[in-house]
Parts: sequence; structure tokens; C-alpha cells
Amino acid sequence: MKLVIVGCSRRKRDTATPVPALDLYEGGCIPQLRRRIGQRQGLRRQVRILSAEHGLIDADRPLLPYDRALTPERASELRRNAGSVLAREFERYGTPTGVLLIAEPPYQDIVREHLRNVRVRLVNDPRDWATASVVLDTWGWP
Repeated sequence: MKLVIVGCSRRKRDTATPVPALDLYEGGCIPQLRRRIGQRQGLRRQVRILSAEHGLIDADRPLLPYDRALTPERASELRRNAGSVLAREFERYGTPTGVLLIAEPPYQDIVREHLRNVRVRLVNDPRDWATASVVLDTWGWP
């Protein structure tokens, strides 16, 4: 199994009804990722979003728009939670054979220590879809 972890974005869909996390965010490379995988549930299950508000979440978790910056204090809280989330997921589904981490360094730091035994491809600029897309091509993602 492969896993994509992408940082959230400040820009979000304007909605009063909860929508799946992957459909909420409108910034960075999330719109391109959303177009690429569409409604393919198998691939959506392999996407996690790092949210300053909600932590490490599934692509289809229903969310409403919010406005929360990632402060150092919040990153520390999320780091502890992300470790538990990843440990449960790895126990349930197995350790991924590769992780694509698309996020700015403060978001990367939330999960990196929990991915020590996994091959991680880093994309430091969340708008760098070209680099992220090449990794997904090598994985055989549509």
C-alpha cells in the first residue's frame, strides 16, 4: 500500500454543509490530487490530510470550513496525535511501502518521526504538483 499525506490549505470551499476533507480544500495541490483520483474509493482511502484544526484525517472525513493557523504549540499537540493515528493505521492495514508527503516543513515535522521506517518522498512546496504527479506516476496511480 502507498500513502499520500498532504497539508491542508488556507483556501476552502464555502459551504454550510460538511463535505469530505479532500473536497473542502481549494489550495496547494489538493485540487489537482482530487481531480486525479476522483471518486476512486481505493485511492481516496490512501490519502490523509494534515489539518491544523483536525490533525491527520481521512480524505473523506466530513468537515466544515474553519480558520486555524499552525502554531508551534498546535504542531506539538498534533505530533502526539499523529503518532497514535499512524500506529493504529499501520497495525490495521500494514506499513505502507511508500509515502508521498506534500506539505511545508512545519506540517512535515508533525509526521516525519512517525515515518522513520517508511520510504518517504518529500514535496516541500504544496503547490508543486509537477513533482507530486511524477511520484504518483511511478506508483501507477491514474
